[in-house]
Amino acid sequence: MNTRPLLNRRLDGLGTTIFAEMSALATATGSINLGQGFPDTDGPAEIAEAAARAIHDGRGNQYPPGPGVPELRTAIAEHQQRFYGLTHDPDTEVLVTAGATEAIAAALLALLEPGDEVIALEPFFDSYAACIAMAGATRVPLTLRAPSFRPDLDRLRDLITPRTRLLLLNTPHNPTGMVLTPGELSAIAALAVEHDLLVVTDEVYEHLVFHGAHHPIAALPGMRERTVSISSAGKTFSFTGWKVGWATGTRDLVTAVRTAKQYLTYVSAGPFQYAIAEALRLPDAYFDGFRADLQRKRDLLGDGLRAAGFEVYQPQGTYFITTDITPFGEKDAYAFCRALPERCGVVAIPNSVFYDDPDAGRSQVRFTFCKKDDVLHEAVSRLRSLSS
Repeated sequence: MNTRPLLNRRLDGLGTTIFAEMSALATATGSINLGQGFPDTDGPAEIAEAAARAIHDGRGNQYPPGPGVPELRTAIAEHQQRFYGLTHDPDTEVLVTAGATEAIAAALLALLEPGDEVIALEPFFDSYAACIAMAGATRVPLTLRAPSFRPDLDRLRDLITPRTRLLLLNTPHNPTGMVLTPGELSAIAALAVEHDLLVVTDEVYEHLVFHGAHHPIAALPGMRERTVSISSAGKTFSFTGWKVGWATGTRDLVTAVRTAKQYLTYVSAGPFQYAIAEALRLPDAYFDGFRADLQRKRDLLGDGLRAAGFEVYQPQGTYFITTDITPFGEKDAYAFCRALPERCGVVAIPNSVFYDDPDAGRSQVRFTFCKKDDVLHEAVSRLRSLSS
């Protein structure tokens, strides 16, 4: 029998995602799942009705165009202009993908060669590591450290080598909730221009910035021609199961990403694309109300976690709160999260799995607050038992 390992060595050590593991644990124990970031309520009823109407009208039930339906590509271009003043040709500079996850994978597979280095903000979403590995490149972490999780820009400069090809950014940042400031973005942009680096930026929480505003790096001087901007509908409209994402950039960059994307899913989410085209055109009141509601939920859960004994790092954006468990005399976030369902019937995510540096996030635990108020109140009530 062939004794060669079955799994490609580039993926060695990745295994099952922490989200699948912890969600399965929530199901098995009947716990409240504050781990995986999906809402427990659907998005706007009129957008769900738009999807149903598209299905009944026969729009998108067969293969949609590879780059995405024209209606959605136009709506994405309008969105970028409306909120950020960015101009994109919907025919050549917008690509619809199977969620932001595929957009990131396609971008990294398209733009990286084996041996290239990618500097990414650590802790990083687990798919980043997998996609960099599948491209044969090397990830180089720029570690964000508690309590502020601000990037060390001097350290970033030091990390750049002749092999550095790409900066992988995420703002608002999952899991820490950090939002890059205009000053930080300008400094990062200057380094990218100086060293002729590409930038891939994951902006799926762009409409969940609680203080200040989201600023896309692509809008800065010298950045449009080197940046692939990625976002999705799932987080903004609470339809995570639809998996509608997109990438925008110059014609050359989007063509490169589309070349890889067409061999991944080819196309997806046909009828949902028409619905998201309508969602992106919702009035400002929707986006403002969505953000205000999530900010209120953030404060509800954050106050409850503090009362339960956690050290809480207040997030500036996303719908996650990072905490520290050392006030409980605990040091191992993974062991803590494995035991938490049996201790009090709540599931969370250990941030430690998102670090290459095992010490940087060893005691950090992430909770999501994109849940109904009564669920958050019950979770807080259960968590109080940790300090009793």
